Amino acid sequence: MLTGSCYCGLVRFEVDDAFDYAFYCHCSRCRRRTGAACSAIGGIAIDKVNISAGREHLLKVDESEEGYRGLCDRCFSPLYDTVRGNTFAHVQLGALSEAPTRRPDHHIYVGSKAAWHRITDGLPQFEELPP
Repeated sequence: MLTGSCYCGLVRFEVDDAFDYAFYCHCSRCRRRTGAACSAIGGIAIDKVNISAGREHLLKVDESEEGYRGLCDRCFSPLYDTVRGNTFAHVQLGALSEAPTRRPDHHIYVGSKAAWHRITDGLPQFEELPP
């Protein structure tokens, strides 16, 4: 089990250390949402994510039939997005207190990555999504 939290610590969560996949996303939305060159994300079934404290401070934005973005309503730290009709979570790996067993193993949306950022790790890169 891994633990995570927002920056201010108000919202805390637990997630099984059993991510199905992990990647770095370089899309312009992730850059703007995080303020970083890319976002490190781990994908897992939503039932393996548990809000352990501060559930009443979990702000759900961009809600749709597909999912929502979960943030702390005080510090606005991004914690996870729900996708695939709210059945899967894309957890922000930077919000975790421990290192997950599964590490990001590819980059997506490198066709729109920040011009000032160089990818030097040798992991597979995809212009958009992998085939």
